[in-house]
Amino acid sequence: MSLKQEIARRKTFGIISHPDAGKTTLTEKLLLFGGAIQTAGAVKSNKIKKSATSDFMEIEKQRGISVATSVMSFEYKGTKINILDTPGHKDFAEDTFRTLTAVDSVILVVDVAKGVEAQTRKLMQVCRMRNTPVIIFVNKMDREGQDPFDILEELENELKISTRPLSWPINMGTRFKGVYLLHNNSLNLFEADKTKKASEYIEINNLSDKQLDQIIGDSDANQLREDVELINGVFEPFDREMYEEGLLAPVFFGSALNNFGVQEMLDTFVNIAPSPKSRSTNLRDIEPLENKMSGFIFKIHANLDPNHRDRIAFLRVCSGVFERNKFYIHPRTEKKMRFSNPYTFLADSKEVTQYAYPGDVVGLYDTGNFKIGDGLTEGEKIEFKGIPSFSPELFREVVNLDPMRSKQLEKGLNQLTNEGVAQLFTQQPGNRKIIGVVGELQFEVIQYRLEHEYNAKARFELVNYHKACWMTGGENEITGFIKYRPQDIVYDKDKNMVFLAQTAYILQMAKTNNPTIEFHETSEFKVD
Repeated sequence: MSLKQEIARRKTFGIISHPDAGKTTLTEKLLLFGGAIQTAGAVKSNKIKKSATSDFMEIEKQRGISVATSVMSFEYKGTKINILDTPGHKDFAEDTFRTLTAVDSVILVVDVAKGVEAQTRKLMQVCRMRNTPVIIFVNKMDREGQDPFDILEELENELKISTRPLSWPINMGTRFKGVYLLHNNSLNLFEADKTKKASEYIEINNLSDKQLDQIIGDSDANQLREDVELINGVFEPFDREMYEEGLLAPVFFGSALNNFGVQEMLDTFVNIAPSPKSRSTNLRDIEPLENKMSGFIFKIHANLDPNHRDRIAFLRVCSGVFERNKFYIHPRTEKKMRFSNPYTFLADSKEVTQYAYPGDVVGLYDTGNFKIGDGLTEGEKIEFKGIPSFSPELFREVVNLDPMRSKQLEKGLNQLTNEGVAQLFTQQPGNRKIIGVVGELQFEVIQYRLEHEYNAKARFELVNYHKACWMTGGENEITGFIKYRPQDIVYDKDKNMVFLAQTAYILQMAKTNNPTIEFHETSEFKVD
């Protein structure tokens, strides 16, 4: 198969949602349809009887949440589908935002009862920044919730995106009977089943077909006719070009837990979702069809396999063909690298792959060479753009509870913060370690993983800082500033100087009193 054909048959997307909207459950059911798993386990918030396939870490299983992005691939009707299942919890939003740079489209899961929630808005903002195409799945229709028309209005108003329903629910909650597929005049009748695929569709000639009344009853049939007439009168027809530009979101209704309404969304996704797109760099846009391989690291995960102290860097292939055992260049360090065991992922397992194509995500065994945002090329010194990071706003000092295991603690802090979920700062004199995060739960996860993966115990003590800022400007000016506030100066892992502002007022005063110094409030900043 040619490179062009391989690219055309690939679809790489992320699944995003507010916590507990059913995102990981939906991921599992997509794997079920792809034949990657045979039986799906039920996932319940904070209480998992059988852990979701895409939740790797022990703490995820205990808490019932996803805290790390999982990568999974499967084949469906001749299409190679790559899923990136992202953390829903707001405290791990930074991992989700970075993951969205590695996908070409998104499926957004919304709880029919709760509608648009705070995290949903933030995630959609990131999608709009990149004009990422979005499909919306309104979940939990087998429970009582908002009127479907109200949900659509809320989606449009809150998320600033046009919608077009492609399936429509027949009642909800205990009265939920199924969905009507507007694009092919067929019914999919609801049957609660958490482990199997949904039943076949029932085709009807049109909505005036008397068979409809016999199947769902006169009252529901008449209501469905009224709803569809209103939909066709109010909503614009589905426009694929608008979808690809991120301006129009097709909407599906169903119940991921009961595996209902998922297949019609998957079938539509395969037909309309974009194949791998170009990626921006500091020199030019990289096109997928280019002969030379290029890609970027969007995630690093230590100890993906608890039985082995491994460190996996996730590479999104952007152009050409990635080959096992072939030498590539790491532009930041100019090192030559080759990988004898590059992995692709299937649920909670991974296997060595010989080749990977644009859109694919490859796991590379890493000994500490990679950082988030690093590229890999066949020689071109490029830097991929638009991989977001955020200045931390919560800070804790690391207190070692077992001095005999200082090396394990140091290694654990370095590896875990390299994954990008936290910033590690060092303050001198005294080699004081301070961790900065964007969400409180990250501290709990880091502490848990230090103990269970590195056998190192630490306590995190509150330190009162408002924000971390990197500084650029004249050498004399920065030297003078350091002398004025030595107690607030730390160094990040790359030995860059950072100002920890204790309050918003102090930060503003620092900017006002030092106009020649630029204070960078994002960790995307890099010192040349």
